[in-house]
Amino acid sequence: MLSVDDLLDPAPRRVLVAGVSGVGKTTTARRIAEVLGVRHTEIDALFHGPGWEPRPTFVEDVDRFTREDSWITEWLYGPVRPMLAERADTLVWVDLPTRVMLRRLLRRTLRRRLGREELWNGNVEPPLWTFFTDRGHILRWGISTRNAMREQVPALERSAPHLRIVHLRSQHEVDAFVERLARPAV
Repeated sequence: MLSVDDLLDPAPRRVLVAGVSGVGKTTTARRIAEVLGVRHTEIDALFHGPGWEPRPTFVEDVDRFTREDSWITEWLYGPVRPMLAERADTLVWVDLPTRVMLRRLLRRTLRRRLGREELWNGNVEPPLWTFFTDRGHILRWGISTRNAMREQVPALERSAPHLRIVHLRSQHEVDAFVERLARPAV
């Protein structure tokens, strides 16, 4: 597994960003896409249809964009994770401390709900009280899955040996990694 200090040569062209809810996967993916000049496809937008129902064309949509020469997306959703890992050249694992993740997830959820921010295909965060009644509520999901990547990502070293895995453990490391990608290799 690589760290923030390791040089990626050649530069990544097909990038996955992994991490649990709230660590900043999508923000990091957008930043990487910008510095590399590669298109970011937000995988949540492909998965969630109206009413939070999975879109029937999800797998086909992921198959289509991952056949391109370059792309960046988040490493989510079991049905497509193997395909994504097989086709990517680099996986960036944003592995922030649980307290940071929970604070960010709570802040993001409150901002989205109170501002009635439209997410994907007309969906908005559900009312806050549903935290107590809905096992799938994003805050409950974040709490219950907060350690999931600590098993899933290391397993990729064996199942996808071609994949360069960069393990970032703080926001400082994320920022330094993106900064380093923006500088041409010497």
